[in-house]
This record gives sequence, C-alpha cells and structure tokens, in this order.
Amino acid sequence: MSLESFNKSEPLTLGVELELQLVNTHDYDLAPYAEDMLRLMLKNPLVGSVVPEMTNSMIEISTDICRSSSEVLGQLTPIRDALVRSADKLNIAVVGGGTHPFQQWHERRIYDKPRFQELSQLYGYLSKQFTIFGQHVHIGCPDADSALLMLHRMSRYIPHFIALSASSPYVQGHDTAFDSARLNSVFAFPLSGRAPCVLKWTEFEKYFDKMTHTGVVKSMKDFYWDIRPKPEFGTIEIRVFDTPLTIERAAALAGFVQSLGAWFMAEQPFVPQEDDYLVYTYNRFQACRFGMEAVYVDPATGNHMPLREHIMRTMDQIAGHAAQHGASGALHLLRSEAHAGQNDARWLRERQREEQLLAEVSRQAALRFRGTPT
Repeated sequence: MSLESFNKSEPLTLGVELELQLVNTHDYDLAPYAEDMLRLMLKNPLVGSVVPEMTNSMIEISTDICRSSSEVLGQLTPIRDALVRSADKLNIAVVGGGTHPFQQWHERRIYDKPRFQELSQLYGYLSKQFTIFGQHVHIGCPDADSALLMLHRMSRYIPHFIALSASSPYVQGHDTAFDSARLNSVFAFPLSGRAPCVLKWTEFEKYFDKMTHTGVVKSMKDFYWDIRPKPEFGTIEIRVFDTPLTIERAAALAGFVQSLGAWFMAEQPFVPQEDDYLVYTYNRFQACRFGMEAVYVDPATGNHMPLREHIMRTMDQIAGHAAQHGASGALHLLRSEAHAGQNDARWLRERQREEQLLAEVSRQAALRFRGTPT
C-alpha cells in the first residue's frame, strides 16, 4: 500500500482534538456512557465533531479548521457547553486530564467499532490501558517537504509541550511521581516514539514503503509517533499533550504551536538533524517525570538548563510571531503559569493534598472543565 499524496493546506491553520473522560456523579469513577452522549450530541448542530474513542467511557471532540487560538476557543466553547448539558441529562460529568486518577483498566470495555475491536485483538490488555486522554494539535503546512521540516523542528519542543500540558499524576489511585504518567502507556506500543529524521517527502515515502512491505504497517494511523504527518489533511499532528483541565488551556497550547510554526517558517532558525535526537528521549522523560522542574538539554549545544527557563526564552523568541497571529494572550496564559511552576498536574496534587480523596479531586476537575469556579 503506497502512501497517499500530501494535500495542500493553508499554512499555520490549526485543528484541535481533545479526548475526554465521562464519569458518574456518584463516586466520579469512569462511566460507560459514550453511546448515550453521542446520541444526545447529535441533536446539537455544531462546528467540529464528537466521536467515540477506544473504550466506552471516553469521547473525542474536535474543531474544524481554525486560523487562530481564539477561533479554536470559539469552536471548543459551544461543544463544551453542549457536552455539559448532555452530561447533566444523563447525571454524569465530563472531565479533562490525561488519566482518570483511580479507574481500574480491567473494568473498561472496548467501544463497539471495527477498528477498536481489531486493535483490541492485536494489543490485548494494552487497549484497555489506553484509556488515557490526550490533546492532539494539527498545524497546516504548505507542502510535504515543509511538513517534514516543521515536524522535526517541533520535535525540539516536545518537552515544552509535555510540561505545559501535563495533567496525569495519578494512575489507579496512586501518585506516580510523574507529571505526565499518560505517556508511559503510549511507550508500550511498538510503533510509538519518533518519526525517522528525513526531510524530503520522497525519502519518507521510501521509508513508508519499506514499513508496509514488512506487513507491520498499513496506514499512517498505525504509527503512534509523538508527531506524525497527516497527508490527507496537509498537516502534522502533535500528540504528546495531556488533555488539559480547561478548554482555555487547550486553545492556548494550540496558540503556542502556531507561534512556533510561524517562527520556523519566517526565520528558518535551524535545520534539524539526526543528532538532535541523541537527547530526545532524555528530555522527554525529564518533562514527563518532573514537569516544570525538568532539566532540558539543548540538542544544538548540549547545555543543560531548567526547562522552565527554556520555555520562557522560547516564548521571548516567538513573541512577535504570536502577536501577528493573535496568540499573545495564549502565550501570556502559559507563560504566567510556567513562571510560577504551575501546570494542571500541580493543581491536581494540590487538590488531593487538601481533600485526601481522589473522587473529590475529580469532582472539582469536572467543575473546572465546565467553567464553574471550584
């Protein structure tokens, strides 16, 4: 099977997907209400989409094509509001966060859709352990070679994305000591990790042909890479974000991606190379484990510095491009919290320290998602 051709898209346009938790309002454990939610959501004519995910206590919402982070927020807001209304009718709640803090994976049921059933047959218990919740950000690229260049430039900023979005400190009732434990579940899949460092689409097509020849891969969907090309959309898709606790943060993260992309395209600040990836897994681990307190190793110089400091420095570099694309507010939101060492993982831990009950933490997170002060 050959790789589909790369469709043109408007450069720097955005699309955002959010995987969300459905919980009951009795003990705030996950609840198998995806089908009921989808049925109710059909009555709401909205831009974007709402679809099932791997297990039946999850749903995924997505925007249509957006040109700014404020447009992302403008599309996510009515979807969020319709979700909340539908959940209220079912006496359940919708929650952000990269993991549910105390659900037991063996209690999950695979959603009845052919692809999910096939994945369950292939991956066994990993499929149920994939009841984790991420944000995916698509960014438009003018052509296939530009997409690969954008992908490998973005790879240097994977730790920044992880630390800023981290919201999965708890797994099966325990504090994992990770800010993003969610990504540990993704590592288990054989085709996770990062894309091969090629900068020409013809080279990527050769790689894809070799992989399909082995019979291991049938389409781009079979790669669970941190960032992957999406030729049918004319985008690259960044997949390392935990789902934030609020749609405002989700939109701000999209604004950060767009501002970086604008900087790359306007200034061509560096050419990616294979050696960039020498420190890739170390930086990724640091961000997952320590969040804002991580150490970042600069791939170009080998210098070690606090990741938080590199985030601030990066935001200074791209501030002008953020202003041009209406993302200054997005960067301000992320920057002020990064400066304070705050992210959603810290918020969840602070709530748990106060409440000593993860069900109450989930209840407060559900209020936070719907925009109600806790």
